[in-house]
Amino acid sequence: MAAPNIIAPTAIYGKTAVLAITTSATAIVTNSAASGKVLKIDQLLITNVNGTTNATVNVDIFRSSVAYDIAYLMTVPAGATLDIVSSRIYLEEGDTLRLTASSNSYLEGVCSYEDIS
Repeated sequence: MAAPNIIAPTAIYGKTAVLAITTSATAIVTNSAASGKVLKIDQLLITNVNGTTNATVNVDIFRSSVAYDIAYLMTVPAGATLDIVSSRIYLEEGDTLRLTASSNSYLEGVCSYEDIS
């Protein structure tokens, strides 16, 4: 099924995804192939929960086996939060929003989005 016309959806659900970010690219939000949905990413926040050491984060959209970077080696200062996505991004069917950290146990991600069908 094709993605819905977002001018006249039948349902919109507000959701929030969370992730303890590791050194392996890991999905925080996935729009499955043939889902019949569009996922509108409203905001992505990355927080460094380590109080003394900076860390970096990579954010990408993974589509058709290719990673397209949104943020690459962005420094998240110790004890700080970085606003990666403050304007909407749409995930089409088959797209995944992935996060990768420079160190395990330093960064956490929170993503608010709308599930539109």
